[in-house]
Amino acid sequence: MKIVIGSRGSQLALWQANWVKDRLATAGFEVEIRIIKTMGDKLQHVPLAQSGTKELFIKEIEEALAAGEVDLAVHSMKDLPTEQPSGLVLAAVPEREDARDVLISRDGQRLAQLPAGARVGTSSLRRQLQLRKLRRDLEFVPLRGNLDTRLKKLARGDCAALMLAAAGVHRLGLRRRVTEYFPVEQMCPAVGQGALAVEIRQADERIERAVKPLDHTPTHQAVRAERALLRHLGGGCQVPIAAHATPEDERLNLLGVVLSLDASTLIRATASGPISDPAGLGARVARDLLEQGAQIILKLI
Repeated sequence: MKIVIGSRGSQLALWQANWVKDRLATAGFEVEIRIIKTMGDKLQHVPLAQSGTKELFIKEIEEALAAGEVDLAVHSMKDLPTEQPSGLVLAAVPEREDARDVLISRDGQRLAQLPAGARVGTSSLRRQLQLRKLRRDLEFVPLRGNLDTRLKKLARGDCAALMLAAAGVHRLGLRRRVTEYFPVEQMCPAVGQGALAVEIRQADERIERAVKPLDHTPTHQAVRAERALLRHLGGGCQVPIAAHATPEDERLNLLGVVLSLDASTLIRATASGPISDPAGLGARVARDLLEQGAQIILKLI
């Protein structure tokens, strides 16, 4: 049986698609990757916060999936909106990579060692605002492009350091370049960060059976809790909302964070619940955030 995977053409996206391809091939399937260019690939010079869409990196791939042009799609989970198009479902979530954010600096300096006014490259509003809570004297530079492109911009002096997701750095074999890892309590990750999403057509039992062995239940449930929190808050990938769930035995521990656009206010909530009810846990932490004032912040965005 042949399976066609839809993927973006970036180095990281192809690493992710090939990871899925290799495991399906090992299971005996004939697998092909079809590269699909997305709006996010075409708008390389537009800051993510100004893109105006939650589907910047997936819309065209989902359209190809819905049309039957590909059999499954592999996304970075943090790019997947909480509400999927009718007829498409999240079939598998493999075990998560390191969900933390990292700093890669040109001169090997950690965040605390960067000089006042140093330029830090990141297009993530979430990262910028949390960094401002740690260092208000830094300047932030919106950087787009694949990891290799960003590292080249760092080397030529466009900025003194980069803020990135550890998962992408690890997957591309660049772990040695990391200057500093941030604990999730200090720099809460994006919803779904470090996890992959395997999306298929609803009721496609052939593909569902093929990808089921790729699913890692603790990661899948953790991601469900994070996405439930985001859904209840009504936020997208460029709203300053962060969440991270950690599986522990038969329970999930969930941290949620909402920040104001001037970084003056950071609202935090935590809770624990049974791993069997991730949606309930996500809703509970979201309610806590709203009761603390997150609703006022989100209305201003």
